[in-house]
Amino acid sequence: MATTEGVAAAAGASARPTSRHWLFALPLLLFISLGVAFAVGLTRNPREIPSALIGQTISDFELPPLPGRPPGLASRDLVGEASIVNVFASWCTACLEEHPYWMKLSAQGAVSLHGLNYKDDPDNALDWLAELGDPYHRVGSDRNGRVAIDFGVYGVPETFVIDRGGRIAYKHIGPVDQKALDETILPLVRRLQSEASGAEGNTAVREGSAIKAEPSSPKR
Repeated sequence: MATTEGVAAAAGASARPTSRHWLFALPLLLFISLGVAFAVGLTRNPREIPSALIGQTISDFELPPLPGRPPGLASRDLVGEASIVNVFASWCTACLEEHPYWMKLSAQGAVSLHGLNYKDDPDNALDWLAELGDPYHRVGSDRNGRVAIDFGVYGVPETFVIDRGGRIAYKHIGPVDQKALDETILPLVRRLQSEASGAEGNTAVREGSAIKAEPSSPKR
């Protein structure tokens, strides 16, 4: 009996140092994990932060137009085709950087570009567009910023690619440049447009087949 107790005591004594070693190692392991996470974060483009709203249908909204500058912007306007929504404001200095790219894209007519005017004075926004050029098909005045919150906007400018179903397909934080347009935004838009065209073609084929399958009425 004494021998058994002695063996158990010896085993417990040998286990305690191992447990203490693990306690000392935990802070080191935690530090290493944080370092790896930080290093991975540094390799990511801060303007392409993943959004929990990607793939989600935008909430219903209806924004009035800027005074004397119709039309406004509503959620129903973002259904039926791939489009881009750019969040901007006249007080936003970074918006000045990207504006020439939007003017160029608008002139090309490759995609519908809409503006969401964020927490801005409508008259200031009108003056800003009059001075720099107006690339937008529709502009919604979001004076209290509530619609922008539903989009998950963190700041201005931000840009969203919307698919034909009214779902957020992509989010770009900060001013866009030609590289972002050429390498990410426009390829995605073209893919969404191609998918939409394919879906419409398949629908037309199905409808045509159904028409052909209907029996013809007998002539009288």
